[in-house]
Amino acid sequence: MTKCLAAAAISVVLVTAAQTVSAQSGWVSLFDGKDISTHWRGFKQQGMPAGWEIVDGTIAWTGAGRPTGRPVDSDLVSIEQYANFELEWEWKLPPGGNSGIMFHVSEDLEATYHSGPEYQLLDNARHPDGKDPRTSTGANYAIQAPHHDMSKPIGEWNQSKLVVNGAHVEHWLNGMKVVEYELWTPEWTALVKKSKFNQWPAYEMNKSGHIVIQEHGARVQYRNLRVRRLQ
Repeated sequence: MTKCLAAAAISVVLVTAAQTVSAQSGWVSLFDGKDISTHWRGFKQQGMPAGWEIVDGTIAWTGAGRPTGRPVDSDLVSIEQYANFELEWEWKLPPGGNSGIMFHVSEDLEATYHSGPEYQLLDNARHPDGKDPRTSTGANYAIQAPHHDMSKPIGEWNQSKLVVNGAHVEHWLNGMKVVEYELWTPEWTALVKKSKFNQWPAYEMNKSGHIVIQEHGARVQYRNLRVRRLQ
């Protein structure tokens, strides 16, 4: 066997081994750095809404090409739906930035936030929502505050993890669990009733649904998104 053929054979073995490990662990990449539409599309849309681009191998909201003069819902939804899962991702915001990740989202309602709880991503220092811990980075948006602010300075990459296993939900930020709650309990119902989400009866009543990347007007970048289903 020539050196070139031997090198090619080794490369195939390494790639196959990596794919096997990934399959065994259950992790599935939701973005390969080249194509967004393999795993994502627009809310209630078949394709990709204007404004989302690939920038330096990341999913980025730039707003480019977004229509003006009429309301446009530019949130991204996962093509597949998930019940129990673990989601990991990295994200970066500009000064004053705001975004979020939602889950168990239904497309039967007018907006993503009418059904899906949100893991909040925010510039705590510059955005008005940062004044309330319940709407700060890592929060169960507008319901529960993180017990620590583990966010990195704006312009740096943060690492987040969302665990949804039955009724149990965990928000992790840069290696620390910052929020933990149980869905569909009397305590949860009481918290929702005291929030703005009380006006939408379907809010987090679903046992499964889409994962959502929120567009909130500011440039945001996502990378290394991966998910694995939990039994």
